[in-house]
Amino acid sequence: MIKFLISASVLTLASTAVTYAAAPDLAKGSTIANQVCAACHGAEGNATGAANPKLAGQHPEYLAKQLHNFKAGKDGKAPERNNAVMGGFASALSDDDIRNVSAYYAAQTIKPASGKNAALKKQGEKIWRGGIADKGIAACASCHGANGKGIPVQYPRLGGQWGEYTEAQLTAFRQGTRKNNAQMSSIAAKMSDAEIKAVSDYAASLR
Repeated sequence: MIKFLISASVLTLASTAVTYAAAPDLAKGSTIANQVCAACHGAEGNATGAANPKLAGQHPEYLAKQLHNFKAGKDGKAPERNNAVMGGFASALSDDDIRNVSAYYAAQTIKPASGKNAALKKQGEKIWRGGIADKGIAACASCHGANGKGIPVQYPRLGGQWGEYTEAQLTAFRQGTRKNNAQMSSIAAKMSDAEIKAVSDYAASLR
């Protein structure tokens, strides 16, 4: 009898694990994208203006983390990313919704932005590939890849992102208004406006 109960318990746990690990539902993700996100980010994740990031082709784990960071904690703790607009949208999404819409946008093809300032390209490329030695800043490529595609789960894709958006986020990290990545806050704190602008513009040109 004891053996039977243990076996049943194991089967129940195994069944739960299979259910939890089910693949994201891209169709449901598409519905959320069209109904909730498209106005700012585009139905396929290619935002038409630099005020909003391109989501197409981004790592799903990164997208999911950001959506969770926009939500207030269950204990009433303030969200890690404080944005009234995104906070409102994210708060209405369940964990499954977040998983589905993140996977949907990750599966789309980015229509990359382009660098706009040729005069800054050389400086931006130098920072991206070699960092800023005298400030103790490592090369951006060491985490985000030589071509800006990032490393899944750990580091987001920046290649082809709006340069203006990347610049705004680095500035927010430096100012402390974006606080959900201690590593980026530390790096941005050491960078000048010109360095931020140069590397952001260069990242936009990466493919």
